[in-house]
Amino acid sequence: MHAEQALAAVAAVAPENLGSAGFRADHGVRYAYVAGSMYKAVASEDMVVRMGRAGLLSYFGTGGLRSDRVIAAVRRFERELGEGPYGFNLLAGGDNPRKEEEQVGIFLRHGVRRVEAASFVRPTPAVVRYRLTGVRPARDGSVHVPNRVMAKVSRPEVARSFLEPAPSAMVGDLLARGLLTAEEADLAARVPMADDLVAEADSGGHTDQRPMVILLPDTVRQRDMAAREFPAAAGVRVGAAGGLGTPHAVAAAFVMGADFVLTGSINQCTAQCGTSETVKDMLQQADVHDMALVPAGDMLETGARAQVLRRGLFYPARANRLYELYRRHGSLEELDPATAEQLQRRYFRRSFDEVWEETRAYYRQADPDTLARAERDPKHRMLLVFKAYFVQSIRLAMSGSAEHQVDYQINCGPAMGALNALLRGTEREDWRNRHVDELADLLMAGAAQLLSERMRAMAGPDPVPASPYRRLP
Repeated sequence: MHAEQALAAVAAVAPENLGSAGFRADHGVRYAYVAGSMYKAVASEDMVVRMGRAGLLSYFGTGGLRSDRVIAAVRRFERELGEGPYGFNLLAGGDNPRKEEEQVGIFLRHGVRRVEAASFVRPTPAVVRYRLTGVRPARDGSVHVPNRVMAKVSRPEVARSFLEPAPSAMVGDLLARGLLTAEEADLAARVPMADDLVAEADSGGHTDQRPMVILLPDTVRQRDMAAREFPAAAGVRVGAAGGLGTPHAVAAAFVMGADFVLTGSINQCTAQCGTSETVKDMLQQADVHDMALVPAGDMLETGARAQVLRRGLFYPARANRLYELYRRHGSLEELDPATAEQLQRRYFRRSFDEVWEETRAYYRQADPDTLARAERDPKHRMLLVFKAYFVQSIRLAMSGSAEHQVDYQINCGPAMGALNALLRGTEREDWRNRHVDELADLLMAGAAQLLSERMRAMAGPDPVPASPYRRLP
């Protein structure tokens, strides 16, 4: 009887109950599940609308976009989703904070209530301004914070900085500049910089190659430690991202304590994704071992790494070679003639002078200080020319150029290959039949079923039925 009672006590897990109930309530969503942003609207308007209509949260990929495109997306979401769940990516500006400030200005003017902060090493004035604008005392004595921040982190010190209040000196400066009110500045010490942290494990695109089994528990520990000194940090939720392409991976994240999960790579290979059909065809064929680590083009000088698709492409080898040439040489003029000729003919398909003129025209408008430095420093000029290859490789992939396919830059992690293996032999093997909201249903329902089975198996000796997600419709 004891075994029977134990089995009876194991109720089936519902996908709607996985993760944090607070996350679902605060964001007004069905699942503790997020489709994360991807650069240059690869996480597209169509993706955000489809997810929002399904009662699911996603973030529009604003990185690399002009302001008019971002504003048009805001207006579309207001029109088609109203107060529904959606948000916008806010990408760290690095040495050029003006882009951050410009985007935050757009978000505040248009009442955007959710941002996904990515690639930050600490909160910047733009992030602090967004977070604190509109804070006010609530009737119950707490602080009402209208602007929600989901911060992607992969290092403990970065996690800690988003668990704490904004630096007081930064708040004071924003107050002095008239960008915060006195009330907002006074309440800043009671507000953690994020509502949600995403422990971003080894992922497509920029990656610190952290294993999820290490990173997620450590980030939870950082949250709990921060709460001892700053009790408001206890309410910050911790989610998992990186490598989530199957129900098994999603189930593992929830078992390790994730309050929610965030997917990325797998959403590129859907009907709603904002990249070319050629890229989707290539992603659909990817296996788990078809990825490579390359220098991150926007951070080439730092040696930061990104994970990309390798299969059928020269881009990974060429990207790594450009980084090595940058490390070993002080200028374009130091390159030996054979190397210089090869780069211009095969990599850029034009002369260094032509690349530099285009680069100079861009920086003259976007960042005159960087241009001035490059005019003085031959190595920095070489850096900007080499970075142009990385920009070119993204454009080629998004346009679907057949002529230059070997130079496509396609950010992608092994989760893509894992999902492809799961869907092989089903109608969803073809990306045209993959939809972002249906992938969410598949992963969450499959994870719930898997967890139900494992709990029953541990509770007693009854046969365990096959998971329905293995018999895909």
